[in-house]
Amino acid sequence: MSDVLKFSSKDIRGWLKQETGSIFNPVHAKAQKLVDEMHRMLEDLSEVSKMLLDNSGKEIEKRNMKTYKRARALNKLSRLFVDRMRQIKVPNEVTYDSFDKFVQEIQRAFVVTDVDVRNWFPRISPFFILDRRKFLVVFEKAKELLKDLHDFLTKEYVKTKTLEETFHLIGKLQILEQQLADFKEQELKIVGERTSVEKEMAEAQQRIADLKSKGSIGQLSQTGTEIDALCLEIKHNLQHLQKPFIKLQSLATHGEGSGLTPEELGKLDQYLEDPFEAIATETAGHPVLKQILEKLDRAISEGKLKLKPEKTRKAEQTIQNILTKNSLATLHQKCVDAKARKTQLSASAEVATVQQDLSRLQQHLENLARKRGIIETEENSAKRDYNDTLETIRSHKGQIEKNIFSFMNRKVRIE
Repeated sequence: MSDVLKFSSKDIRGWLKQETGSIFNPVHAKAQKLVDEMHRMLEDLSEVSKMLLDNSGKEIEKRNMKTYKRARALNKLSRLFVDRMRQIKVPNEVTYDSFDKFVQEIQRAFVVTDVDVRNWFPRISPFFILDRRKFLVVFEKAKELLKDLHDFLTKEYVKTKTLEETFHLIGKLQILEQQLADFKEQELKIVGERTSVEKEMAEAQQRIADLKSKGSIGQLSQTGTEIDALCLEIKHNLQHLQKPFIKLQSLATHGEGSGLTPEELGKLDQYLEDPFEAIATETAGHPVLKQILEKLDRAISEGKLKLKPEKTRKAEQTIQNILTKNSLATLHQKCVDAKARKTQLSASAEVATVQQDLSRLQQHLENLARKRGIIETEENSAKRDYNDTLETIRSHKGQIEKNIFSFMNRKVRIE
């Protein structure tokens, strides 16, 4: 097995040119020569077509009834010839593909022109015979040259098609590798921006945490935590009264004899929506709650509230514990004290200043989070571009290696 030759993408072109120059250069030079010859031939065809156009135009102007119709036919036909030749694009850069396209365009134009000549030249006879012969001489030479181009394309140029494609791939590969380097540089820049924003976010979060944990604002935060715990404790103590409270509320709302005063109904609503606020705003001994419980107990006894036996038993037991054993006294006092501390701390100048600072820091943090989101989107896009380009580079390298092996039977690896 032959050794694998290793090249960089920068070196492979020079090596390939050196190895294939004796084959490729002559073929490419001949392709260029044939294109140049056909270009000149097309110009000759255009000139002879213009000659038909001019001479037929002059004859039309004479208004000779004998030749007028034939002159008009030739004038229209020669105008088509001129336009047809003008539409054929001569390639600026001669490659197999551009050469092939050039030949196909000429073939299509010549086939239609051949049909026009066969159909119309006999009808123009015997007039313009010298002009028509001049055109046919040039046209026949052009068709012969087209045959040469076609033979060269299918028998010689096709042999170097793979090689030419390989040179083209090498050029694209070098462009892609530069793009890959640019994408990598862009990605690193974006990562740097993200890191900077994340550092700034961490500093803002630490500043917020410091402000919340110190001084009066720290005490306020601790009080808030204490209130949350008290709220859970209240809900636990009143859990068996939740459904009876809802039923009692429904009785009062529909005027079905709950016995609740407007004040008691308002307090009942508060116990259902915000139990901490409800008990914390009660006076000593929480008399309004007790009044509500007495009327609730009466409604249960009178059968106005329909509950399952087990729920009735638990509700009555909770009511008796609160009314006779004053089971909520300690919890009530804790709630009153916590609410008072919260009110006092919230009203302090220090807390107001710190809360303003916290608000500004929180807004800054939200702006940084949005900025990080934009940067992350850009980073993901840059990564996709990088990976897509890297995959295309791998594909091009593999195709170049395959082409070289098929054309030269040489194994190479592009690193």
